[in-house]
Amino acid sequence: MKVCIVGATGLVGSTMLKVLEERNFPVSFLLPVATERSIGRNISFNKQEYPVCTLQEALNANPSLVLFSAGSEPSLEWGPKFAEQGAWVIDNSSAWRMQGGIPLVVPEVNAHVIQVNTRLIANPNCSTIQLVVALNPLHKAFQVRRVVVSTYQSVTGTGTAAVEQLMNERQKIDGPMVYPYRIDLNLLPHIDAFQPNGYTKEELKMTNETVKIMGDERIRLTATTVRVPVQGGHSESVNVEFEQEFDLDEVRALLAQAPGVVLQDDPSKNQYPMPLFAEGRDEVFVGRLRRDESQPRTLNMWVVSDNLRKGAATNAIQIAEHLLGQRWLS
Repeated sequence: MKVCIVGATGLVGSTMLKVLEERNFPVSFLLPVATERSIGRNISFNKQEYPVCTLQEALNANPSLVLFSAGSEPSLEWGPKFAEQGAWVIDNSSAWRMQGGIPLVVPEVNAHVIQVNTRLIANPNCSTIQLVVALNPLHKAFQVRRVVVSTYQSVTGTGTAAVEQLMNERQKIDGPMVYPYRIDLNLLPHIDAFQPNGYTKEELKMTNETVKIMGDERIRLTATTVRVPVQGGHSESVNVEFEQEFDLDEVRALLAQAPGVVLQDDPSKNQYPMPLFAEGRDEVFVGRLRRDESQPRTLNMWVVSDNLRKGAATNAIQIAEHLLGQRWLS
C-alpha cells in the first residue's frame, strides 16, 4: 500500500509516521510531502529512507491513502484531486470539518458515518476529539444537553515554533515569538482568531464539531480555550448537564469500560489525569468526577489527552484502520 503524508516534517506529520510504525500499519511505500525547503531531504520510516517529494509527484504516484497535516490551503486544493483518483483522504486541517457530506470522525464515537464511496474524511480538532471520547458513553446513557468546557492546551498544538518560543523563554534566550505575549509563566486565553461575537475560532470549532460528531443538534456547548506552558497534552475542565439523572458509580463504570478511555479517579491517592501521564499515549484520561452541587443532573470531570497523538495523528490512523477493517482500503 502506498501511503502519502502531506506535512511529513511537521509535529503532527512526524507523529503520524511514528504511530504508523508502532501500530504496524501495512505501508509498502511511503510518499512524504513537505515544503520546498525540505525537498532533497530523506525521511526515515521502518528502517528505510524515503525522499521528500512534492504534492504533484505524490499525486502522480497514485497512493491508496493520503494523510494531510499541512494546513487548510493544501487540503482544499489537493485533497479532492487525490480523492478523484480513488485515494482515501484523511485531512487533519479545519478545511472540510463542517462541510456537508464530509464525515467528521472519531472512531470510538461515529465510525459508522463513513461510507465506501466517501473518500474524503475530516479529522476533528484536537480538543474536540478528547472531549467527545469522554462524553459519548455518558451521552448514550443519560443524554448530554449542555456542556461548559474550559481548555488548558499545550504549546505543541501551535507547532514547532511555539515549542521553541517556550524553551527560549525558559532559557532567557531572545527569539521569534509565535504568540502575542510570552507563554512561559503565563496563560493566554486566546487560541486562533477572535470572531465578531467575542469567541475564538477554536472555541467555535469545539461547539460546532461536537454537535456534528455526536449527531445530536440538541447539545449546547460553550467553550473558553486557553494556551498553557505545557508540552505533554491538552487538559479540559468539563461541566456536563444531562437530560436524565445519573449515579456516580454508574458514570465511573461506563467510563472505565468505554473504548479509548482510561479512568483515573481516586482523590484519596492523588490519582487524576495530567499531561505528565498522557504524553506519548493514545488514550483519553478522565477523572475528578463529582456532582455539580449548584444544579441537578450535572457532572464535573477533568479530561486529558496527548494532542499530537489521539488529538491528531492517532485518530487519523485509527480512521485508516477502520477502512482496513471494512476491506475498503488496500
